[in-house]
Amino acid sequence: MALDMQFFEEMEARIPKGKVRTRFAPSPTGYMHVGNLRTALYTWLIARHAGGTFILRIEDTDQGRLVEGATDVIYRTMAECGLTHDEGPDVGGPVGPYIQSQRRGLYGKYAELLVEKGAAYYCFCEKTESEEDSGNFDRADDPCRSLSPEEVAANLVAGKPYVIRQRIPHEGTTTFHDVSFGDITVENATLDDQVLLKRDGLPTYNFANVVDDHLMGITHVVRGSEYLSSAPKYNLLYEAFGWDIPTYVHCSPVMRDQHNKMSKRHGDPSYEDLKAQGYLTDAILNYVALLGWAPKGERSEQEIFSLAELVDAFDIAGISKSPAIFDIEKLTYFNATYLRAMAPEDFAQTAEPYIRQAVKDPAIDTAAIAALLQARCEKLTDIPEKVDFFDALPDYDVEFFTNKKSKTNAEVSQNMLESAIPALEAVADWTQEAVHDTLIGLAEKLGVKNATLMWPVRIAVAGKLVTPGGAVELCHILGKAETLRRLTLGLDKLRA
Repeated sequence: MALDMQFFEEMEARIPKGKVRTRFAPSPTGYMHVGNLRTALYTWLIARHAGGTFILRIEDTDQGRLVEGATDVIYRTMAECGLTHDEGPDVGGPVGPYIQSQRRGLYGKYAELLVEKGAAYYCFCEKTESEEDSGNFDRADDPCRSLSPEEVAANLVAGKPYVIRQRIPHEGTTTFHDVSFGDITVENATLDDQVLLKRDGLPTYNFANVVDDHLMGITHVVRGSEYLSSAPKYNLLYEAFGWDIPTYVHCSPVMRDQHNKMSKRHGDPSYEDLKAQGYLTDAILNYVALLGWAPKGERSEQEIFSLAELVDAFDIAGISKSPAIFDIEKLTYFNATYLRAMAPEDFAQTAEPYIRQAVKDPAIDTAAIAALLQARCEKLTDIPEKVDFFDALPDYDVEFFTNKKSKTNAEVSQNMLESAIPALEAVADWTQEAVHDTLIGLAEKLGVKNATLMWPVRIAVAGKLVTPGGAVELCHILGKAETLRRLTLGLDKLRA
């Protein structure tokens, strides 16, 4: 069967050359887990650092695992993280289509080309679908490997179903190079004749990757270290086609602990979960970048990176072959650092929906509350329980008024509130400065330390031992009427 070589020549002519080209090629099978996000980030950084091209390719050939809406999650996550792609299903490009199922007609042609080159063969054996997918079957040699051209032709004419398998050499070794793991050599005898094209005409994951990466001009392939074992077979395919082998960057897994990979099944968070838990996208990206990569040179001690700084600093030589352990406490530290570094107005805007979850009263200024929170907040989801007392005074224990450090007990607190209420009633212009000067002046007049007065006032207006901000700020935000109402309730509690 003569192949149309002009088709292959035209496909070769389309391939962009002369610059770094990388791709992120997720399967739309659910959520974007941390390992996926890291692969996307590293792939994007390699392209951006080199002034190259970043491609988004959707790998949907495993139709049984597709999840509705998963492609939207991929687009949304990439957009939120600022990982913009130059070519992809939604923006097009010179080597589309960028969805594998829309490239279905290509793979059969390239599988047949391999057959003609002697690097693959038709297999008519009856095997289960799972065996076809993996190529794992307990057999010394596939009997179809040695069929004559006449036998193959007769089977095809008879309409016998077939797969196309890679013909792995029986002798010798295959060596491939990886950026992190160096040169790895394997005995060809240990490799199986993997399926390239399944009975339904769709390619296996491994074959589609090689064909698409070549036809899209991919220069650097970033993937998980679980694919190291497949790399020799990839090399043999590239060599059989006469194609250049891309730079391999195999990343070790992100681990939950020393022994277990992160997994949604075990409740480990996806990117969307982390966002829902109150983590900022910038903090997540910064932390994920350092899960398996370390900056070199003058930046070697730096921890906090903007996306632009990561682009500048990123070098594939800094990628480690050791597994990285995901530490939620370390991420929380990063998040707190990012929250504190925000411009106050940006933090107020970001925090407002979380404040409003607990503070429904429209008269209360959320920006004033945000100003108290910014230095005291590690995650956005911490906010509602920190500020719920602004909306409704909680029921609290009279023991709260007793504090050794502030030198207060129930009796002292009662005296303080009895003096504070009339003093604050006399404040005409309820500014923070006026509240501050009134209370400080009162403490001086009473001959007590500021804390001795401020503690019972704060407890009475908040009903909590720990609050964002002190008595002055809380009284100012609550307003005069509500402050006096709460102070009176506190005094009643102490007198009871």
